[in-house]
Amino acid sequence: MVDVSLNDITKRFKLVTALDNLTFDIKDGEFFVLLGPTGAGKTTTLRVIAGLEKPDAGDLSFAGNSIRKLTPAERDVAFVFQQYSLYPMLTVYDNLASPLRSPRHRTSEAEIQKKVDEISTVLRINHLLKRKASQLSGGEMQRVAIGRAIVRQPQIYLMDEPLSNLDAKLRETLRIELSYLQKTQHSTTLFVTHDQIEALTMADRIAVLNAGRVLQIGTPRDIYDRPATTFVAQLVGTPRINLMKASLDDGKFHILNSGISFAAPAADGLSTSCTVGLRPEDVRLDDSGDFSGEIVLQEPLGVETILHIKSGDQTLLCLVTGTSDRSIGETVRFHIRADRLSYFDEDNNRINF
Repeated sequence: MVDVSLNDITKRFKLVTALDNLTFDIKDGEFFVLLGPTGAGKTTTLRVIAGLEKPDAGDLSFAGNSIRKLTPAERDVAFVFQQYSLYPMLTVYDNLASPLRSPRHRTSEAEIQKKVDEISTVLRINHLLKRKASQLSGGEMQRVAIGRAIVRQPQIYLMDEPLSNLDAKLRETLRIELSYLQKTQHSTTLFVTHDQIEALTMADRIAVLNAGRVLQIGTPRDIYDRPATTFVAQLVGTPRINLMKASLDDGKFHILNSGISFAAPAADGLSTSCTVGLRPEDVRLDDSGDFSGEIVLQEPLGVETILHIKSGDQTLLCLVTGTSDRSIGETVRFHIRADRLSYFDEDNNRINF
């Protein structure tokens, strides 16, 4: 496994700039996630690293050595696609064995059998080895596709939303299995997703990508607790963050068109207006709370309930544990954790105090 560096990578498709001076590093053995909406440039990034697309500018390196002039085969990467890309008429065993039978690897059949047995046992598909790929379910096919990538131990694994076509329960199961495999094999992995739950639960570090540019790189906690922009704040977190316009007056920020206000952070040159970000779990119901509002909607999710609380013209999301015994139309008091607030300027960038 190796560390990977992208330096000022630019890729254009006619008039569209898919990647705009993209720069980031992946550490050796790291599970690195590219998170962003459709069209952000995530798949293009993978294809550039794999050598399937040639960048218009910039350089890529593995372990400090430029790979820009290397062919895809010479780069020794494994690509797991969103679509399963198996050989439908071959058995599971032969699909798993196919990378090891290539002239580049020249692996003996005894060694192939050993590796296929090991990987199929880890992925729990050893009972499927004699079945043809066309006879598998979606989850089974994706396990085989992942196994085919893992079996030859490449320099880096590139995974392009490999779980997006699976049902919710299977996605959860495979998230756990992929994380376990990556940690036990210490494999350098670049995983692409638009699903913030996958990013937060699997990544060592996350790069948030939009319109071909990196907006923020950090640990899942960094991205969640200290989003660099309102875009990042809205992209990460379920339920969504509360973003509210506020004005500064007499040392307090006042949320516009509401009865909510709180002491402004001590800082020089603080702007008279900003956007305040507040996570729903930091709105706490409290009979002696400083603020009040009316419950206008409830979303029971079993393990927790999302309450929509209207204060003036503002509606805040509040997250409570378990099933709520509150009623729509009920007036409640609540407390806001001021130490957990995020502040953003007029350009939607984070204000650091």
